[in-house]
Amino acid sequence: WGKFRPYLLWFAVPFGVIGVLMFTTPDLSAGGKLIWAYVTYTLMMMVYTVVNVPYCALMGVISPNSMERTVVSSYRFVLAFIGMFIVQYSLVRMVEFFGGSKASTKGWQYAMIVLFSLAVILFLITFFSTRERVKPLHEQKNPFQQDMFDLFKNGPWMLIGFATVFQLVYVLIRGGTIVYYFDYYIQSQQVSLFGKVWTFTSTQLSSAFMLCGTIVTIGAAMTTKWFCKIMDKSKIYAGFFLLAAITTALVYWVSPQNLLLLFALQIVTSFCMGPVSVLQWAIYTDTADYSEWKTGRRATALIMAASLFALKMGVALGGAILAWILAWYGYQANQPQTELSLRGICLAMSIYAAIPAAIGALLMFFYPLTNQRMTAIEADLAQQRK
Repeated sequence: WGKFRPYLLWFAVPFGVIGVLMFTTPDLSAGGKLIWAYVTYTLMMMVYTVVNVPYCALMGVISPNSMERTVVSSYRFVLAFIGMFIVQYSLVRMVEFFGGSKASTKGWQYAMIVLFSLAVILFLITFFSTRERVKPLHEQKNPFQQDMFDLFKNGPWMLIGFATVFQLVYVLIRGGTIVYYFDYYIQSQQVSLFGKVWTFTSTQLSSAFMLCGTIVTIGAAMTTKWFCKIMDKSKIYAGFFLLAAITTALVYWVSPQNLLLLFALQIVTSFCMGPVSVLQWAIYTDTADYSEWKTGRRATALIMAASLFALKMGVALGGAILAWILAWYGYQANQPQTELSLRGICLAMSIYAAIPAAIGALLMFFYPLTNQRMTAIEADLAQQRK
């Protein structure tokens, strides 16, 4: 069965059940409902970790070949982006269908039953349709302290780990600012399309902006494997991420009326972030091979768990930094914004978001594991396993 696949079998159903319970509102007092929310959310985070860490680690042992893992990562993220798109489009409609309104607790519960049931089925399909093909060089139990020491001595992992933090800071700052940017800076507009004049609200424009980005990102993720045939993964990651930083920064000089340029920059930025998201996890699996080659000990699960920690740290920092930016510039919710607060929103959407992206990209230019070096490491590990 392997080391990681069993977790998908054992915890898929608990994941689904707890997920539904988290969106179930019991007939309790206000205090009881609050306790219920805390308990179910805590349990959800625990079982999510128990399922997600082995799921991510599985990609590191599904093939000993770096390029094959890149292709797997590409499929994974294309389908993940499609899933995100489907949920974004269907969730509120399901809630209204089951409950009659967006605020219906019954509607949310039933919608979550559908989504978490689907999640359970997909986890089980993953369990039954995959195999762990990479075995450790030596079957041994390493002390946790030794694993941590190996992790922090793993220079390639440190580089992609810090790049991940900056990547998620970028995503959270930019993504979190979009609604504010359209509500207060772009606002509702009349747009001439196909010979007719259409009036779009700021909400419709922001939705179209994000939808456009999602579709382009899906298409771009599909192209990753072709880029990897002509260039090192780290250079592709760094180059696209740096280009995304540049196009993000350019948004600062876009006027509210120039929607065509704004959407054009969104298309370029979203295309760049497709390969970046795919390659991030493919590179992590390479660092697991490198660690085993360097130390003789394989610690795929620890490397993936630490990578998820870096991701969550980036999410936390990005959300906090955005809140600090808005507060610093005097943003007041549901109020006409001052010139200063509007400037802060525009800076968060552009320059401030671009800074962590540029830092993350520059870090990866120093990443040492080229395609040629990974081929040599794979051959050496294969020889040692014989």
